[in-house]
Amino acid sequence: PAKVNLNTANAAELETLDGVGPATADVIIKYRTKNGPYKSIDELLNVSGIGPAKLDRMRDQLVL
Repeated sequence: PAKVNLNTANAAELETLDGVGPATADVIIKYRTKNGPYKSIDELLNVSGIGPAKLDRMRDQLVL
């Protein structure tokens, strides 16, 4: 399956990730808008609602 680009994905694309629903997708986009492009996938740990376990589930589905 195609990987989701963390820096360009819209909410619908982010919602295809394991464990990401509309609320989490919105927070991911808001963080990106406020702080600029993600520099690493691990930066998702700074997003409210994403912890190490959730990040591990989606890590292989993401690119920058």
